[in-house]
Amino acid sequence: MEGRRNALLADMARDADIERTDFLARAGEQLGRFMAAHEGRVRQLGGLVLIDDNDEYLAVAADGTFRSRSRVYDEARGEWIAETEVIEAAAELAEIYNPADIYQAFADVEAEDAGVLADGAVDGEDVDEEGAGDAAGVEDPYAEAADRWAAGQPAVREANDADSAALGLYELALDFQDRSQRTEAGLIAQFENAATGLLGFIGTLTIVEDDDEQLSLGAGGFRGRVIPEGASDWQEISSPDQIVRFYDPTDVFGDLAEAIVDAYPAVAGQSDDAADDEGGADDDSKP
Repeated sequence: MEGRRNALLADMARDADIERTDFLARAGEQLGRFMAAHEGRVRQLGGLVLIDDNDEYLAVAADGTFRSRSRVYDEARGEWIAETEVIEAAAELAEIYNPADIYQAFADVEAEDAGVLADGAVDGEDVDEEGAGDAAGVEDPYAEAADRWAAGQPAVREANDADSAALGLYELALDFQDRSQRTEAGLIAQFENAATGLLGFIGTLTIVEDDDEQLSLGAGGFRGRVIPEGASDWQEISSPDQIVRFYDPTDVFGDLAEAIVDAYPAVAGQSDDAADDEGGADDDSKP
């Protein structure tokens, strides 16, 4: 009986280890895609302090690397000991932190958490006994946040005639084209994050297959390659920023839906049935 229990426990432990490895790999890839989608914003903000507790500190620098600091009290020495680790890749965080906590930390950041990575906080030095992060040098974080907001607004050229007004509009159009692409890239990244748990069950779906462009969706997210206009060589595209340079997200998602129906025809009818069921439920609820 004891041997049977040990065998069952060993099987569970083996499967748990496999699932843990797979989970960390997927979580790391997802977190990496999230950081890639927002690397421009993090750079513009000058980094972010994500966690600043008495015994834990985590910040992302403007270059996308992380600073993790743990702080423990050494009773033998009678003092606080702080250890700082530089984490180069976002995927490595999944092995140290709960990925859900990382996303929540990004969701909770405020203006005063941006661009205030004090030397003591990053290096783990000069930390007082209460463990509060040192924000020295930041006299008014709200004023700095206002300055950053103003810096993010488009610079509109002053106009005094039709030609100067046309030039101002031209520059403004290019500015908002860039902003639009960043927003669209965010949609691509959000879709990849939301679909992570589903893609593992489905093989690669071909979205576009032409002589000069190819785009597919698989476990690693969107992948493709194109021959840009006027070029003769293929250019690989994989990041959200790269994809929106060549595709409109509306077209990508529409073509993807068609590719899914082609590969799994039953989903169209099932989706219609689900919509009818919801509509029927709504009708039943009406007086």
